[in-house]
Amino acid sequence: MNHLRYFVGGTIAGVAAATATVYGIYRYGFYSPRGMQNDDYRILIPMSEDQHDKSITMIDRLRARPYEHVHIRSYDGLSLSGRYYHLKDDAPLAILCHGYRGTPSRDFCGGADICFNMKLNVLLIEERAHCLSEGHVITFGVKERYDVLSWINYAVDRFGSNTKILLAGISMGGATVLMASGLRLPQNVRGVLADCPFTSPAEMIMEFGRTRKLPMKIAYPMAGIAAKLFGDFSLKDADAVEAVKNTEVPILIIHGEADGLVPCEMSRRIAEANPEKISRYTFPGAAHGTSYITDTVRYTRLVEEFCKSIFK
Repeated sequence: MNHLRYFVGGTIAGVAAATATVYGIYRYGFYSPRGMQNDDYRILIPMSEDQHDKSITMIDRLRARPYEHVHIRSYDGLSLSGRYYHLKDDAPLAILCHGYRGTPSRDFCGGADICFNMKLNVLLIEERAHCLSEGHVITFGVKERYDVLSWINYAVDRFGSNTKILLAGISMGGATVLMASGLRLPQNVRGVLADCPFTSPAEMIMEFGRTRKLPMKIAYPMAGIAAKLFGDFSLKDADAVEAVKNTEVPILIIHGEADGLVPCEMSRRIAEANPEKISRYTFPGAAHGTSYITDTVRYTRLVEEFCKSIFK
């Protein structure tokens, strides 16, 4: 009888410990808290003092620009928030998607400038579980791709069936718009721009663990359980490589060669999945998400040329 008690007690303790670990992984990787995460000035990517100062100036400039706060309802019932900047009637629209634990003002302080200079109207969306959008789970593009489709439909309904749309995203936002490109998008979407995108949630979690020397044979399955059990999604539900194989729109991919978070190799594999539709350019010395600030002139030229080609 004592042996049975010890066995049952040990089993319960083991299950409790495993559940606590899985929940801890969920809170660390997938749960989205408020507060510091939504601070526009919380720049975590290493950069030079000059680059940091330039970023702050651009963030200040974007925050000072007036915009209209807009809202939609997601396919699963969340209130999603966005910031609409109107420059010109009947102009093309750029829908911009920020990254993991990012903010629109921080992640697109440079990209928005390019759009404004080209006289594009701009919709900066606040991803689910970020800023003023509802939700507490970040799904690495799995559910966010459908939110992008919802924003596209909102734009077509509001601005008309002739509205030309550019989808653009950075980091997780880049992966998200690529994943969205595999959905049945309205013909209004003329092109997709992805800066430093990852291939899939599964591979991104594996890469994150490897760089931190975690025992991924154990950690990855537990991350998968955490996503499913507490986040209600699967790490294998979306894949940018598979999505772009059937896309019908041109895609521009940009990636920093010194990216220490999302390997440049990932975007190479995405581009190779559909070379007829995808153009890819890399930036020597650029860290994660810093290609624009590393070589602003070249980055701007690539984006402007791409937009001219898709909006002609």
